[in-house]
Amino acid sequence: MESMLKVEKLNVNYGAIHAVRDVSLSINKGEIVTLIGANGAGKSSVIRAIMGLVKAKADEMTYTSPRDNNTVNILGRPAEEHVKLGIALSPEGRRILPQLTVEENLALGAYTRNDAQGIAEDVEYVYSLFPRLKERHRQKGSTLSGGEQQMLAVGRALMSRPDLLMLDEPSLGLAPILVDEVFGIIREINSQGRTILLVEQNAFAALKVAHKAYVLEVGAVGLSGTGAELLNNPKVRAAYLGG
Repeated sequence: MESMLKVEKLNVNYGAIHAVRDVSLSINKGEIVTLIGANGAGKSSVIRAIMGLVKAKADEMTYTSPRDNNTVNILGRPAEEHVKLGIALSPEGRRILPQLTVEENLALGAYTRNDAQGIAEDVEYVYSLFPRLKERHRQKGSTLSGGEQQMLAVGRALMSRPDLLMLDEPSLGLAPILVDEVFGIIREINSQGRTILLVEQNAFAALKVAHKAYVLEVGAVGLSGTGAELLNNPKVRAAYLGG
């Protein structure tokens, strides 16, 4: 099967700090792929490099669009071009605009589109996934709880109609009941045909939903396999799952 996203020997440096070292990964259409690892392992740097938000070097970084089966080199392209290709990121820390309403934040997610009817349909789609956002659609982002802001960040990313949705730490800071809800929605989004790249510190929750997983250790891939394989790997269990 041809990879939808293929990354070979990705490197990211911040001055003298070599944050990502020769990371290679591939994502096939329809998969949930997760990157797990300790805080500071380089997970967010990988996803930000793929999105074009940080400078990076790589032997290869290609994206094959399921829309036209065209393969393009995405290394060094600005993030806006990635969005037009069908790649979207829900960033770590949510980054919603607190002074704008829920509906206005969602509209920003569709800034590359001009199909008013489709945008309206996608707003309703986001509300079907996150009914609480519909209840609060006229409220400013600043009035939402942490869980609601996370839902809004994911909903905003969905508004560009991505084929590849990248989620950076979607469960960070959430109560356990909300973590379960967010991961249930990740499964739901995937079941509707979207491919997902998930960066997550909650290794147990991430591996349970992942088809494929990579463990990052000090900026490099230490282990890879299916989600089930890594859930049952003694080294992974000892390091990330409390034994």
